[in-house]
Amino acid sequence: MRAAPAVTIGISLKMYFGHHQTLNWSRRTAAIAGRHPAVTSGLAELFVLPSFPALVPVASIVAGSGVRVGAQDLAAEDAGPYTGEVSGAHLKEIGCAYAEVGHAERRRLFGEGDTVVAAKTAAALRNGLTPVLCVGELNRADPSDAAARTVAELERLLATAGAERAPVVVAYEPQWAIGAPQPASTTHIRTVCAALTDWLAARPGLAGSRVIYGGSAGPGLLADLGADAGGLFLGRFAHDPTAVERILDEALALHGTPTEEATV
Repeated sequence: MRAAPAVTIGISLKMYFGHHQTLNWSRRTAAIAGRHPAVTSGLAELFVLPSFPALVPVASIVAGSGVRVGAQDLAAEDAGPYTGEVSGAHLKEIGCAYAEVGHAERRRLFGEGDTVVAAKTAAALRNGLTPVLCVGELNRADPSDAAARTVAELERLLATAGAERAPVVVAYEPQWAIGAPQPASTTHIRTVCAALTDWLAARPGLAGSRVIYGGSAGPGLLADLGADAGGLFLGRFAHDPTAVERILDEALALHGTPTEEATV
């Protein structure tokens, strides 16, 4: 039987933590990742997106632990008179590997439409950052309908960005599930993630791309999904680092490897 691919686990801290709280969380999470067999064996890839002021110290804290760092946003331009913006070139220079683009909150609160999302995707790619491109239907829909809408959204954004020759991380986040008590159903997630994965797999230029699920994702979900999703994009359910450890345990179990606790 073919081995399951590495699981990708991303964490966005949004604006929930203060600066010192972010650093303390990063220390605890880095300590877990640095010793966890899912990370040390390469079976799980873990990245964190803290707020802009924390990027440099967090990158220093997690160095050597296997945790990679990215930003929650970036400017569409690389330099110039754009007060308050942070460019992809700047992010790359300070050690970022990822940049989140197109989150539903950016769309709803700051009016970012497809044109802006595509421009930011292009900016991430030309600066050597992997976009964490958020897609997902606004309202609850039948899984097959949600899959068709979401694939069309991804195709439209990547075509507009001219981004068809580099890997991306696609974060499937149905907007109606963000902040909800429960994530979408496993059937719903599997249907949409499979459609997105198939669409990416049919495009050789996007080889290496991954599809992960976000939207009230937390411990227990990865075990339920199995190999039908490439990983998870976590928010508030990762605020306790022990929850991150539980999810890494689930990632290890997907590969048929028992956790140390289970073997005692």
